[in-house]
Amino acid sequence: MRTLMINADMGESFGPWVMGMDEHVMPHVDLANVACGFHASDPHVIRRTVRLAKQHDVKVGAHPSYPDLVGFGRRSIACSPDEVEDLVLYQIGALSGICQAEGTGIHYVKPHGALYNDMIKDPGLFEAVVKAVKDFDGNLPLMTMASCDTSMAREIADRYGIKLWFEAFADRAYDGEGRLVSRRIPGAVHEDPDEILEQAVKIAKGEPLTAIDGSEIELNADTLCVHGDNNDSIAAIQSIREAILALGNRA
Repeated sequence: MRTLMINADMGESFGPWVMGMDEHVMPHVDLANVACGFHASDPHVIRRTVRLAKQHDVKVGAHPSYPDLVGFGRRSIACSPDEVEDLVLYQIGALSGICQAEGTGIHYVKPHGALYNDMIKDPGLFEAVVKAVKDFDGNLPLMTMASCDTSMAREIADRYGIKLWFEAFADRAYDGEGRLVSRRIPGAVHEDPDEILEQAVKIAKGEPLTAIDGSEIELNADTLCVHGDNNDSIAAIQSIREAILALGNRA
């Protein structure tokens, strides 16, 4: 059994407005998905986040999105595949410049929000993101959703020689196809720390999850996403970290 890498969205503050508890989350994760300025963050926040990741030996990943600061990148925008390719490449490049200044680099790419969801439904958009990663650095993995059927993603990534990291979520509900339930639907986000920990452990063990429609689904994941917005979520991340490490040590 592989030990799941734990990732978290980071650097999503903007100017004096603070989002997330990055300083408390960073010591407990392996991967930091750093916002690149299109859905959140600014150059100062990005640099501060990269420094924090380097301090804790956490790998930095680019977290590009649609250009949607007002909607936090959660609204689908009618971008063509060519536009998506260019905006993803632009954001990776911006983060890379700051990483270079801090003596580190980008280790992977994980799209954010609506772009993340749209690309797994639209092969043209998925290919655009893959092409952007390939154009920047073909050795970088692309993080995408660990749904029940990942054949489309695998076929496109294989065509361009891009490695995929499949991601699951401890605190989100899934539909019968293994895709995230829309945040607009009640019950889409788990709030109970025990429920979040139970789902994380099931994912790490490769055990079936119960979808929102009552069916059972299986997800083959390389990495687990966690969120740290309050003290309870930080405690949940610590518990998840300890449980996954314990499973890995027994494997």
